[in-house]
Amino acid sequence: MLGARGGWQALRRCASLPRAQRAVRLRVREALRAREPAGGVKVQGWVRSVRSQKEVLFLHINDGSSLENLQVVADPSLENRDLTFGSAVEVQGKLVKSPHRMQDMELKAETIHVVGSCDTWSYPLKMKERHPLEYVRQFPHLRCRSNTLSSLLRIRSEATAAIHSFFQDNGYVHIHTPIITSNDCEGAGELFQIEMSHEARKSAEKTHFFNVPAFLTVSGQLHLEVMAGAFTHVFTFGPTFRAENSQSRRHLAEFYMVEAELSFTESLQDIMQVMEDLFKTATNTVLSKCPHDVGLFHKYIAPAQKDRLEQMLKNKFVIISYNEAVEILKQASQTFTFKPEWGCDLRTEHEKYLVRHCGEVPVFVINYPYDLKPFYMRDNEDGPQHTVAAVDLLVPGIGELCGGSLREERLPFLESRLQRLGLADAYQWYLDLRKFGSVPHGGFGMGFERYLQCILGADNIKDVIPFPRFSHSCLL
Repeated sequence: MLGARGGWQALRRCASLPRAQRAVRLRVREALRAREPAGGVKVQGWVRSVRSQKEVLFLHINDGSSLENLQVVADPSLENRDLTFGSAVEVQGKLVKSPHRMQDMELKAETIHVVGSCDTWSYPLKMKERHPLEYVRQFPHLRCRSNTLSSLLRIRSEATAAIHSFFQDNGYVHIHTPIITSNDCEGAGELFQIEMSHEARKSAEKTHFFNVPAFLTVSGQLHLEVMAGAFTHVFTFGPTFRAENSQSRRHLAEFYMVEAELSFTESLQDIMQVMEDLFKTATNTVLSKCPHDVGLFHKYIAPAQKDRLEQMLKNKFVIISYNEAVEILKQASQTFTFKPEWGCDLRTEHEKYLVRHCGEVPVFVINYPYDLKPFYMRDNEDGPQHTVAAVDLLVPGIGELCGGSLREERLPFLESRLQRLGLADAYQWYLDLRKFGSVPHGGFGMGFERYLQCILGADNIKDVIPFPRFSHSCLL
């Protein structure tokens, strides 16, 4: 997509083209940002509203490049029966100064071509109606045409670019970790196992396609650790899958995960600083690139989220230990569904309370009980309450956003734990990483959809994905 500068350059080219070639295509966003009138302009998009008067025809069209629509002013003679809300059109004409105070430019149409008609009676979306999220969820194939979801998708796009830019600007190498893997990243969640179709299985001589059980990935972490033996800073950003049979507002079977690994680090503080910097840098970028789109969510979906987000961005994140967290919870006047006890994992209700207790700013909880966490987390060698160097980042309204740790780089510690868990043979390759040039290292993962929930204030995680899966039968 061209930015404002690209649109301006396109307009300047109009004057130098032969008359027959003068129609220059502009995106709606470019047309709205144009600084001077121009002739020979072509805009393509979908009609968001039609208003016919005796002496003038008004259209608003949108092509997905902007939340704002472009107003088209035309002679009523250009109207036809197919020119309706939802129809796809191509408009050619002159870009002129608009007398409308809400936008600088409008398109004075010379020709209007209906590329694709729309049956407005059966079309589920209606002109000038603000459809509730609950309503548009029923139409996963059409909901991207609503203002809320088109804004969400532009925000997702900019947030994705901002995250990549953050890591690349800080010297990280982007790694494409496998989606199909035999590695279950122990402790990360329930797995989707991949099997051949019934017909393929009948004709195959082997039980498993890859000779071993294969799964959809729940995390790229262990693969990143492999790469962290050759590159000091690596990250991945891709789809992950959890076979948790839950239809709650917090769970997805398929979601995107941002994960990073840092070599030559012996401090959780290093990991936490990257988490905080990533959150603040990416969020500030999204706010600067998509102010109107984010504003729509903060105005209509979560009115209190704007102030809450400003608090998160301007304040330093709080750090407390797991021990301190449990004591805070035990002293709380609130009655919890799950009683807080040392050695038990923190539930969402506990996480949200801790954030409120700390002033509605993000909170790092560090040094979790040894037996709560997976084998790869570094033993703190403390006592009597045995802990590992793990960290979770809790944020307002969501609870856990990021999870990370220092990794256990000491071969005897790792061998001992894997043997106790009966995993030594399966993770022999992982032990090899500690035999050949092992260094202190650590990393973290952040759920991308939870991040979007956090900055936008969306209550249901299924409202921040392109295609919702509300039931196992609702798959496109």
